Amino acid sequence: MTIDIAGLDPGRIVFETSPLAELGLALHALSEPGHHPGLHGWATATTTALEPDLADRLHEAEFLWRNTFSDIFMAFAGVRGGNGRTGADLAEDLDILDRLDDERFVAAALEFTCTGLYGAGAPSPLVDAGMRARALDMAAARGPQQAEFAKQLLTDPASVRRWIRRLFEDCDQAFFADTWQRVRVQLAADARHKTDLLRRKGIGEAMGAVSTAVSLDAAGDRIRIDKLTEGSTDAAAPAVGAGLTLIPTSFGWPHLTVLHAPGWRPVIHYPVHRAELPSPASVELLQLRMEALAHPMRMRLCRNIARSPYTTGELADTHGITSPEVSRHLTVLKRAGLITTRRRGRYVLHQLDVTVVARLGSDFLEGILR
Repeated sequence: MTIDIAGLDPGRIVFETSPLAELGLALHALSEPGHHPGLHGWATATTTALEPDLADRLHEAEFLWRNTFSDIFMAFAGVRGGNGRTGADLAEDLDILDRLDDERFVAAALEFTCTGLYGAGAPSPLVDAGMRARALDMAAARGPQQAEFAKQLLTDPASVRRWIRRLFEDCDQAFFADTWQRVRVQLAADARHKTDLLRRKGIGEAMGAVSTAVSLDAAGDRIRIDKLTEGSTDAAAPAVGAGLTLIPTSFGWPHLTVLHAPGWRPVIHYPVHRAELPSPASVELLQLRMEALAHPMRMRLCRNIARSPYTTGELADTHGITSPEVSRHLTVLKRAGLITTRRRGRYVLHQLDVTVVARLGSDFLEGILR
Protein backbone atom coordinates (compact mmCIF):
# COMPACT_ATOMS: atom_id res chain seq x y z
CA MET A 1 0.00 0.00 0.00
CA THR A 2 1.21 3.54 -0.65
CA ILE A 3 0.46 7.03 0.64
CA ASP A 4 1.58 9.87 -1.62
CA ILE A 5 3.02 12.73 0.45
CA ALA A 6 4.63 14.73 -2.37
CA GLY A 7 4.23 18.43 -1.57
CA LEU A 8 2.79 17.74 1.88
CA ASP A 9 3.95 20.05 4.67
CA PRO A 10 5.65 17.77 7.27
CA GLY A 11 3.73 19.71 9.91
CA ARG A 12 0.56 18.08 8.53
CA ILE A 13 1.83 14.65 9.60
CA VAL A 14 0.56 14.13 13.13
CA PHE A 15 0.70 11.41 15.77
CA GLU A 16 -2.40 11.36 17.98
CA THR A 17 -4.38 9.03 20.20
CA SER A 18 -8.01 8.14 19.54
CA PRO A 19 -10.24 6.52 22.18
CA LEU A 20 -12.83 5.52 19.55
CA ALA A 21 -10.20 3.86 17.34
CA GLU A 22 -8.87 1.99 20.38
CA LEU A 23 -12.39 0.90 21.31
CA GLY A 24 -12.77 -0.52 17.81
CA LEU A 25 -9.69 -2.70 18.18
CA ALA A 26 -10.66 -3.67 21.73
CA LEU A 27 -13.99 -4.90 20.37
CA HIS A 28 -12.15 -6.76 17.61
CA ALA A 29 -9.93 -8.46 20.21
CA LEU A 30 -13.06 -9.56 22.09
CA SER A 31 -14.65 -11.04 18.96
CA GLU A 32 -11.46 -12.55 17.49
CA PRO A 33 -9.28 -13.63 20.46
CA GLY A 34 -7.37 -16.00 18.18
CA HIS A 35 -5.79 -12.98 16.47
CA HIS A 36 -4.53 -11.66 19.80
CA PRO A 37 -3.06 -14.44 21.97
CA GLY A 38 -1.45 -11.91 24.31
CA LEU A 39 -4.88 -10.53 25.22
CA HIS A 40 -6.60 -13.80 26.14
CA GLY A 41 -6.72 -12.96 29.85
CA TRP A 42 -8.21 -9.50 29.27
CA ALA A 43 -10.67 -10.79 26.65
CA THR A 44 -11.90 -13.63 28.85
CA ALA A 45 -12.34 -11.44 31.92
CA THR A 46 -14.09 -8.69 29.94
CA THR A 47 -16.42 -11.04 28.07
CA THR A 48 -17.37 -12.87 31.27
CA ALA A 49 -18.28 -9.60 33.00
CA LEU A 50 -20.53 -8.27 30.20
CA GLU A 51 -24.22 -7.90 30.94
CA PRO A 52 -26.28 -10.21 28.67
CA ASP A 53 -28.06 -7.30 26.98
CA LEU A 54 -24.78 -5.59 26.06
CA ALA A 55 -23.26 -8.87 24.89
CA ASP A 56 -26.27 -9.44 22.62
CA ARG A 57 -26.07 -5.94 21.13
CA LEU A 58 -22.34 -6.33 20.52
CA HIS A 59 -23.06 -9.57 18.67
CA GLU A 60 -25.60 -7.74 16.47
CA ALA A 61 -23.02 -5.20 15.31
CA GLU A 62 -19.81 -7.24 15.41
CA PHE A 63 -19.38 -7.17 11.61
CA LEU A 64 -18.28 -3.54 12.09
CA TRP A 65 -15.10 -4.71 13.81
CA ARG A 66 -14.73 -8.47 13.42
CA ASN A 67 -14.13 -9.12 9.71
CA THR A 68 -13.38 -5.53 8.71
CA PHE A 69 -12.30 -2.61 10.82
CA SER A 70 -14.96 -0.05 9.90
CA ASP A 71 -13.82 3.49 9.15
CA ILE A 72 -16.55 4.81 11.46
CA PHE A 73 -14.01 4.28 14.25
CA MET A 74 -11.88 6.98 12.60
CA ALA A 75 -14.64 9.44 11.81
CA PHE A 76 -12.24 12.36 12.42
CA ALA A 77 -10.65 11.49 9.08
CA GLY A 78 -13.89 11.74 7.10
CA VAL A 79 -15.78 14.78 8.40
CA ARG A 80 -16.11 17.23 5.55
CA GLY A 81 -14.93 20.66 6.69
CA GLY A 82 -13.38 19.17 9.83
CA ASN A 83 -9.83 19.69 11.01
CA GLY A 84 -8.84 16.02 10.89
CA ARG A 85 -8.08 15.92 14.62
CA THR A 86 -9.13 13.23 17.07
CA GLY A 87 -11.18 13.78 20.23
CA ALA A 88 -9.64 14.21 23.67
CA ASP A 89 -11.90 11.49 25.06
CA LEU A 90 -14.47 9.00 23.82
CA ALA A 91 -17.34 11.48 24.15
CA GLU A 92 -15.54 13.95 21.85
CA ASP A 93 -14.72 11.18 19.37
CA LEU A 94 -18.41 10.19 19.36
CA ASP A 95 -19.39 13.84 18.78
CA ILE A 96 -17.08 13.81 15.76
CA LEU A 97 -18.75 10.60 14.59
CA ASP A 98 -22.11 12.41 14.82
CA ARG A 99 -20.76 15.05 12.41
CA LEU A 100 -19.91 12.46 9.75
CA ASP A 101 -22.55 12.89 7.04
CA ASP A 102 -25.03 10.08 6.42
CA GLU A 103 -23.59 9.08 3.05
CA ARG A 104 -20.11 8.53 4.46
CA PHE A 105 -21.40 6.89 7.63
CA VAL A 106 -23.56 4.43 5.71
CA ALA A 107 -20.84 3.62 3.17
CA ALA A 108 -18.32 2.98 5.95
CA ALA A 109 -20.77 0.94 8.03
CA LEU A 110 -21.66 -1.20 5.01
CA GLU A 111 -18.07 -1.74 3.94
CA PHE A 112 -18.48 -5.43 4.84
CA THR A 113 -21.01 -5.71 1.97
CA CYS A 114 -19.14 -3.71 -0.66
CA THR A 115 -15.44 -4.03 0.09
CA GLY A 116 -14.38 -4.06 -3.55
CA LEU A 117 -16.28 -0.88 -4.37
CA TYR A 118 -15.89 1.09 -1.14
CA GLY A 119 -12.22 1.80 -1.79
CA ALA A 120 -12.99 2.86 -5.35
CA GLY A 121 -15.29 5.69 -4.29
CA ALA A 122 -18.52 4.05 -5.45
CA PRO A 123 -21.80 6.00 -5.17
CA SER A 124 -23.58 5.93 -1.82
CA PRO A 125 -26.30 3.28 -1.49
CA LEU A 126 -28.45 6.05 0.00
CA VAL A 127 -28.67 7.75 -3.40
CA ASP A 128 -27.82 5.02 -5.92
CA ALA A 129 -30.44 2.30 -6.46
CA GLY A 130 -27.92 -0.15 -7.90
CA MET A 131 -25.58 0.18 -4.93
CA ARG A 132 -28.52 -0.10 -2.54
CA ALA A 133 -29.67 -3.35 -4.14
CA ARG A 134 -26.12 -4.69 -4.11
CA ALA A 135 -25.63 -3.81 -0.44
CA LEU A 136 -28.88 -5.50 0.57
CA ASP A 137 -28.12 -8.57 -1.53
CA MET A 138 -24.63 -9.01 -0.11
CA ALA A 139 -25.88 -8.40 3.42
CA ALA A 140 -28.49 -11.13 2.92
CA ALA A 141 -25.73 -13.53 1.89
CA ARG A 142 -24.15 -12.99 5.31
CA GLY A 143 -27.28 -13.89 7.23
CA PRO A 144 -30.53 -12.42 8.51
CA GLN A 145 -28.82 -10.32 11.20
CA GLN A 146 -26.67 -8.40 8.73
CA ALA A 147 -29.56 -8.18 6.28
CA GLU A 148 -31.82 -6.57 8.88
CA PHE A 149 -29.09 -4.16 9.95
CA ALA A 150 -28.38 -3.08 6.37
CA LYS A 151 -32.10 -2.62 5.65
CA GLN A 152 -32.60 -0.50 8.76
CA LEU A 153 -29.48 1.54 8.08
CA LEU A 154 -30.57 2.34 4.53
CA THR A 155 -34.15 3.10 5.58
CA ASP A 156 -33.48 5.15 8.71
CA PRO A 157 -29.76 5.92 9.18
CA ALA A 158 -30.44 8.37 12.04
CA SER A 159 -31.95 5.70 14.30
CA VAL A 160 -29.08 3.28 13.63
CA ARG A 161 -26.55 6.00 14.33
CA ARG A 162 -28.20 6.70 17.69
CA TRP A 163 -28.22 2.97 18.44
CA ILE A 164 -24.52 2.63 17.67
CA ARG A 165 -23.58 5.67 19.76
CA ARG A 166 -25.51 4.29 22.72
CA LEU A 167 -23.78 0.93 22.22
CA PHE A 168 -20.33 2.55 22.36
CA GLU A 169 -21.31 4.62 25.40
CA ASP A 170 -22.48 1.47 27.18
CA CYS A 171 -19.18 -0.23 26.30
CA ASP A 172 -17.40 2.73 27.85
CA GLN A 173 -19.37 2.37 31.05
CA ALA A 174 -19.05 -1.41 31.19
CA PHE A 175 -15.33 -1.83 30.53
CA PHE A 176 -13.68 0.60 28.16
CA ALA A 177 -13.32 3.61 30.48
CA ASP A 178 -11.11 1.55 32.79
CA THR A 179 -9.26 0.04 29.85
CA TRP A 180 -8.61 3.44 28.27
CA GLN A 181 -7.44 4.85 31.58
CA ARG A 182 -4.86 2.05 31.72
CA VAL A 183 -3.51 2.32 28.16
CA ARG A 184 -3.85 6.01 27.28
CA VAL A 185 -0.66 7.09 29.08
CA GLN A 186 1.44 4.63 27.08
CA LEU A 187 -0.25 5.63 23.82
CA ALA A 188 0.17 9.36 24.48
CA ALA A 189 3.84 8.81 25.34
CA ASP A 190 4.36 6.89 22.10
CA ALA A 191 2.67 9.64 20.07
CA ARG A 192 4.89 12.30 21.72
CA HIS A 193 8.02 10.25 21.08
CA LYS A 194 7.18 9.73 17.40
CA THR A 195 6.31 13.43 17.01
CA ASP A 196 9.68 14.40 18.47
CA LEU A 197 11.44 11.91 16.19
CA LEU A 198 9.60 13.35 13.18
CA ARG A 199 10.70 16.89 14.05
CA ARG A 200 14.31 16.02 14.87
CA LYS A 201 15.17 13.31 12.32
CA GLY A 202 12.55 13.55 9.62
CA ILE A 203 9.78 11.48 8.08
CA GLY A 204 11.90 8.44 7.20
CA GLU A 205 13.10 7.91 10.77
CA ALA A 206 9.61 8.42 12.18
CA MET A 207 8.04 5.93 9.76
CA GLY A 208 10.73 3.36 10.51
CA ALA A 209 10.00 3.74 14.22
CA VAL A 210 6.30 3.08 13.61
CA SER A 211 7.00 -0.37 12.15
CA THR A 212 9.56 -2.17 10.03
CA ALA A 213 6.64 -2.65 7.61
CA VAL A 214 6.39 1.14 7.07
CA SER A 215 9.04 3.00 5.06
CA LEU A 216 9.69 6.16 3.06
CA ASP A 217 10.78 5.63 -0.53
CA ALA A 218 14.11 6.91 -1.84
CA ALA A 219 12.54 10.00 -3.39
CA GLY A 220 10.95 10.93 -0.06
CA ASP A 221 7.51 11.50 -1.56
CA ARG A 222 5.76 8.18 -0.92
CA ILE A 223 5.18 6.10 2.21
CA ARG A 224 5.02 2.36 1.61
CA ILE A 225 3.24 -0.08 3.91
CA ASP A 226 4.19 -3.73 3.44
CA LYS A 227 0.82 -5.53 3.45
CA LEU A 228 -0.83 -8.34 1.50
CA THR A 229 -3.42 -5.89 0.19
CA GLU A 230 -3.16 -3.21 -2.46
CA GLY A 231 -4.29 0.38 -2.28
CA SER A 232 -3.10 3.95 -2.55
CA THR A 233 -4.12 7.39 -1.38
CA ASP A 234 -2.88 10.97 -1.56
CA ALA A 235 -2.25 12.77 1.73
CA ALA A 236 -1.74 16.10 -0.02
CA ALA A 237 -5.19 16.51 -1.53
CA PRO A 238 -8.02 14.66 0.26
CA ALA A 239 -11.41 16.30 0.71
CA VAL A 240 -10.87 16.44 4.48
CA GLY A 241 -7.81 18.67 4.58
CA ALA A 242 -4.32 17.65 3.52
CA GLY A 243 -2.48 15.55 6.06
CA LEU A 244 -1.63 12.15 7.46
CA THR A 245 -2.60 10.93 10.93
CA LEU A 246 -0.86 8.08 12.74
CA ILE A 247 -2.67 6.47 15.68
CA PRO A 248 -0.90 4.14 18.15
CA THR A 249 -2.82 1.20 19.63
CA SER A 250 -2.23 -1.23 22.48
CA PHE A 251 -4.76 -3.75 21.14
CA GLY A 252 -3.79 -3.79 17.48
CA TRP A 253 -0.90 -6.25 17.09
CA PRO A 254 -0.51 -8.02 14.67
CA HIS A 255 -2.78 -5.70 12.67
CA LEU A 256 -1.36 -2.63 10.96
CA THR A 257 -4.36 -0.91 9.37
CA VAL A 258 -4.39 1.87 6.79
CA LEU A 259 -7.43 4.05 6.07
CA HIS A 260 -7.24 4.93 2.38
CA ALA A 261 -10.85 5.53 1.37
CA PRO A 262 -11.30 8.19 -1.33
CA GLY A 263 -11.85 11.64 0.15
CA TRP A 264 -10.85 10.59 3.67
CA ARG A 265 -7.70 11.77 5.42
CA PRO A 266 -5.17 8.89 5.30
CA VAL A 267 -4.60 7.18 8.65
CA ILE A 268 -2.06 4.58 9.77
CA HIS A 269 -3.22 2.70 12.86
CA TYR A 270 -0.16 0.95 14.26
CA PRO A 271 0.54 -1.29 17.27
CA VAL A 272 2.84 0.18 19.90
CA HIS A 273 6.11 -1.72 19.92
CA ARG A 274 6.74 -4.00 22.86
CA ALA A 275 9.94 -5.93 23.46
CA GLU A 276 8.17 -9.29 23.51
CA LEU A 277 6.60 -8.75 20.08
CA PRO A 278 8.58 -9.91 17.02
CA SER A 279 9.32 -7.51 14.19
CA PRO A 280 7.04 -8.25 11.23
CA ALA A 281 8.65 -10.20 8.39
CA SER A 282 8.28 -8.58 5.00
CA VAL A 283 5.74 -10.06 2.62
CA GLU A 284 8.50 -10.57 0.05
CA LEU A 285 10.71 -12.48 2.51
CA LEU A 286 7.78 -14.60 3.68
CA GLN A 287 6.97 -15.56 0.09
CA LEU A 288 10.64 -16.31 -0.60
CA ARG A 289 10.86 -18.66 2.39
CA MET A 290 7.66 -20.52 1.64
CA GLU A 291 8.62 -21.00 -2.01
CA ALA A 292 12.09 -22.20 -0.96
CA LEU A 293 10.62 -24.88 1.28
CA ALA A 294 7.96 -25.98 -1.21
CA HIS A 295 10.40 -27.91 -3.45
CA PRO A 296 10.45 -31.67 -2.65
CA MET A 297 14.24 -32.02 -2.86
CA ARG A 298 14.83 -28.98 -0.66
CA MET A 299 12.43 -30.46 1.89
CA ARG A 300 14.52 -33.65 1.89
CA LEU A 301 17.73 -31.69 2.29
CA CYS A 302 16.17 -29.82 5.20
CA ARG A 303 15.39 -33.13 6.89
CA ASN A 304 19.12 -33.81 7.02
CA ILE A 305 20.46 -30.39 7.91
CA ALA A 306 17.82 -29.90 10.60
CA ARG A 307 19.53 -32.67 12.59
CA SER A 308 23.19 -31.76 12.12
CA PRO A 309 25.51 -29.83 9.79
CA TYR A 310 26.25 -31.44 6.41
CA THR A 311 28.70 -30.72 3.63
CA THR A 312 27.55 -30.41 0.04
CA GLY A 313 29.25 -33.69 -0.84
CA GLU A 314 27.56 -35.55 1.99
CA LEU A 315 24.16 -34.32 0.91
CA ALA A 316 24.88 -35.26 -2.72
CA ASP A 317 25.85 -38.81 -1.72
CA THR A 318 22.83 -39.18 0.57
CA HIS A 319 20.31 -38.14 -2.07
CA GLY A 320 22.00 -39.47 -5.19
CA ILE A 321 22.31 -36.12 -6.96
CA THR A 322 25.34 -34.06 -8.02
CA SER A 323 27.12 -31.57 -5.80
CA PRO A 324 26.23 -28.65 -8.15
CA GLU A 325 22.54 -29.60 -7.83
CA VAL A 326 22.84 -29.57 -4.04
CA SER A 327 24.62 -26.22 -4.18
CA ARG A 328 21.81 -24.71 -6.25
CA HIS A 329 19.21 -25.87 -3.72
CA LEU A 330 21.27 -24.64 -0.78
CA THR A 331 21.69 -21.25 -2.46
CA VAL A 332 17.89 -20.89 -2.63
CA LEU A 333 17.56 -21.81 1.06
CA LYS A 334 20.37 -19.47 2.04
CA ARG A 335 18.91 -16.57 0.03
CA ALA A 336 15.70 -17.08 2.00
CA GLY A 337 17.61 -16.90 5.27
CA LEU A 338 16.73 -20.49 6.21
CA ILE A 339 20.19 -21.99 6.63
CA THR A 340 23.50 -21.04 8.17
CA THR A 341 26.97 -22.04 6.97
CA ARG A 342 30.31 -22.30 8.70
CA ARG A 343 33.75 -23.43 7.61
CA ARG A 344 35.71 -26.18 9.28
CA GLY A 345 39.09 -26.42 7.63
CA ARG A 346 38.52 -27.13 3.95
CA TYR A 347 34.89 -28.15 4.55
CA VAL A 348 31.82 -25.91 4.48
CA LEU A 349 28.98 -27.13 6.71
CA HIS A 350 25.32 -26.20 6.17
CA GLN A 351 22.62 -26.32 8.83
CA LEU A 352 18.94 -25.42 8.93
CA ASP A 353 18.08 -22.42 11.13
CA VAL A 354 15.29 -24.15 13.04
CA THR A 355 14.37 -20.95 14.94
CA VAL A 356 13.57 -19.14 11.70
CA VAL A 357 11.66 -22.13 10.32
CA ALA A 358 9.69 -22.49 13.55
CA ARG A 359 8.49 -18.90 13.18
CA LEU A 360 7.18 -19.39 9.65
CA GLY A 361 3.66 -20.24 10.76
CA SER A 362 3.49 -17.18 13.01
CA ASP A 363 5.07 -14.99 10.31
CA PHE A 364 2.49 -16.19 7.79
CA LEU A 365 -0.41 -15.53 10.14
CA GLU A 366 0.93 -12.11 11.11
CA GLY A 367 1.52 -11.29 7.46
CA ILE A 368 -2.03 -12.05 6.34
CA LEU A 369 -3.53 -10.33 9.39
CA ARG A 370 -1.35 -7.24 9.11
